[in-house]
Amino acid sequence: MSLHRLMVYLSTACLFCVMVGVNVALFVMRFISPSFTKKIILKMGEKTTMTQNPKFKYEDWGLTFASTNFLKTAGQHMWKSLGQDAFVGLEAPDTPVVNMDGTKTSICKYLKGKYNRPLEFKQLVKDFRDVADFVVVYTAEAHSTDGWAFTNNFDINQHQNLEDRLSAAQILVQQEPLCPVVVDDMSDVSAIKYGALPERLYVLQAGKVVYKGGVGPWGYDPMEVRSFLEKMK
Repeated sequence: MSLHRLMVYLSTACLFCVMVGVNVALFVMRFISPSFTKKIILKMGEKTTMTQNPKFKYEDWGLTFASTNFLKTAGQHMWKSLGQDAFVGLEAPDTPVVNMDGTKTSICKYLKGKYNRPLEFKQLVKDFRDVADFVVVYTAEAHSTDGWAFTNNFDINQHQNLEDRLSAAQILVQQEPLCPVVVDDMSDVSAIKYGALPERLYVLQAGKVVYKGGVGPWGYDPMEVRSFLEKMK
């Protein structure tokens, strides 16, 4: 077993234990002091930018924490993350993805430019399109209606087939992300190899991983990517 893989196993096991503990604590505290529990969850939400999203009120998402669906979904994501192979300095997995027209391609096909410019994601697209190529990979739905769902959100069930996933990804395309959108295939191989459930930011260059962000939502930090790309201008 490689050192990278061992570190993933250990960190995932520790994180899951912490998450279970926090989940149980929040569940109990909600009965003892709902107002104090709300303050704690809102503080946690600052890190995930949920408190800054005008679309969602606390009641839409805050009450889903400490639920069995939250713990089940988080556990599934962590289990799949054990298969990740994308580590800084090593080869970037050229995993298969599917274009919105249904044709098969792969992640590294989006590394363009004569200088193998870095590959990554969004307001970043406008500011760094001169030094980076961008792609969004839509993976398994993180907040499916039949899973860990928020209220006042899109009504998307867990994808049963590729057509479901492509249809759901159209919602993302309609938001005009200013870069290509592709979907992970139904084996979730890209999400697994890149440890990207529910979300993660990467910068790839010349076929290697040069930046690996933390796993979302708490580790999802576009500002960190911005700082990284600033050095490449």
